[in-house]
Amino acid sequence: MSYLVLARKYRPQTFEEIIGQDHVAQTLTNAISAGRVPHAILFSGPRGTGKTTVARILAKAMNCEKGPAKIPCNVCRSCVEITSGNAADVFEIDGASNNSVDQVRELRSNIKYMPVHSRYKIYIIDEVHMLSVAAFNALLKTLEEPPEHIMFMMATTEPHKIPLTILSRCQKHDLKRIDIESIIGHLKDLCTRERVSIDDESLAAIAREGAGSMRDALSLLDQVMAFSEDHVTHEKLIDILGLVDRKHLFDISRAVFEENIPGILEIFEGIYERGHDVKKLYGDIIAHFRNLMVVKMGEQARKLVDLPKNEIDRLALQVKDASPTYLNQILDFLFNSESSIRYSDQPRLALELVFIRLMQVRPALPIDVLIEKLDHLRNDLKIPDNGRTVNDKSQAAAGGPACPPEGGMAVSATPEPDPAGDVPEKAGRGEERDLEKIWGRLFDRIQKDHPSIAASLTNSRLKDLTAGEVVIEVNGNSFNISMIRREKNMAVLQEVCDTFFAGKMKVILDEKESENDLRRQNIAVKNLKQEALNHPLVSDVVEIFKGKIVDVELL
Repeated sequence: MSYLVLARKYRPQTFEEIIGQDHVAQTLTNAISAGRVPHAILFSGPRGTGKTTVARILAKAMNCEKGPAKIPCNVCRSCVEITSGNAADVFEIDGASNNSVDQVRELRSNIKYMPVHSRYKIYIIDEVHMLSVAAFNALLKTLEEPPEHIMFMMATTEPHKIPLTILSRCQKHDLKRIDIESIIGHLKDLCTRERVSIDDESLAAIAREGAGSMRDALSLLDQVMAFSEDHVTHEKLIDILGLVDRKHLFDISRAVFEENIPGILEIFEGIYERGHDVKKLYGDIIAHFRNLMVVKMGEQARKLVDLPKNEIDRLALQVKDASPTYLNQILDFLFNSESSIRYSDQPRLALELVFIRLMQVRPALPIDVLIEKLDHLRNDLKIPDNGRTVNDKSQAAAGGPACPPEGGMAVSATPEPDPAGDVPEKAGRGEERDLEKIWGRLFDRIQKDHPSIAASLTNSRLKDLTAGEVVIEVNGNSFNISMIRREKNMAVLQEVCDTFFAGKMKVILDEKESENDLRRQNIAVKNLKQEALNHPLVSDVVEIFKGKIVDVELL
């Protein structure tokens, strides 16, 4: 007798033996007990998760001599025939090779005959999505209203390819991927039965490679058992199955965190020399960094990582000091670089270049830290004294605030004069208020009595005038301004204004900046903007958000 592979030798024979599909098993057993089993059922899910197995168990439960029973006896004629695969009343049809409309018509002509010795005539159609459109249409009426002795059980890995008209006539059960802990437990039980010693780390590697498929995991276990009949070491298992040792993945992530470029190149050299597929290795690396990021999110997120508990603890230990932002940055970089590995004629070189570029990228700071540092940066960027605005200087001359508020550049406006103020009658002599005319008369008085002061006031003007204040805008170079601000000259100017306006007046000098002063101020502002653009924090923000700088505004 030929060797029977583990997937067939230990195929579940009752609903209780099904691994990882408790929701489907519970629903079907309750339906059998209540007598509510539908005539058409569709089982969908990934490969190797038990779709055909569940259909066979349900067929046995419905045709068992003691049934319908939620636990088939597995000793009666019907149960034994279904288990051996030669039942006269249970037909297993491959949808891929029986997909024409003629074969469906033949099926329709046969369903009118009663079962040979069982309660139901059952059709199990595997990979039903492979039927042609015409075949599906020919099956519609029969599927909706079959004879009372007929049941249809269909299985598919691609339910989206089945027409909605078919889906609406079936009760659909979705099988899920089997979790890694359940696969490990089942593999360990089979190793005990087969008297083969395999350590837990090796079983975890087999279960992980199975990717949620029990059949795939059992096929790998068959291959490992063929190598040795009594004991298999983890190193030998890695060689037999051509897997990348999980230790290498942890070494790679540690090298990335430590920015150890020579170390990671040495790891890649060793993996490449062992003949591993570089493209598959890159997929494993991306999955590894994804698990690192998920574990970093906390205890609640650990259930999203389908790995043994001891390996999850190891992941948590490795990312203890890494920031979530940096982990997301690494994963995003690796994911976006996947195409350069997949389509490269030299995948090893492409892999090395990706990680060299990755470790040249500076770790990103969390958003809250960036905002805090940007606030500090804004407070540190202050305009030098020669960049003060006109109104700042006028306020300083008048005894007001001489510096911009803390936090950056600001323009402090001189309080506007009271518009209700009137020019004294003696000054106006009945004329309308006209600052230009008043300044002309006042300047003539100063020039007549004090020509030296008038020379420094050339090109100046009367900026504002109220009942108690005279604001003179001085236009000239720094020498003229310093001459007027001398205590002696200010006293003379004060006396002339008091006499001219026939009252006590407060004289305020407002310096009009020269063209050179404006040029110096513009240069200072330009330098501050360039300093902000070159700051590393600004570069980090642009890189993280993939944005661009539109303008720089100095406050």
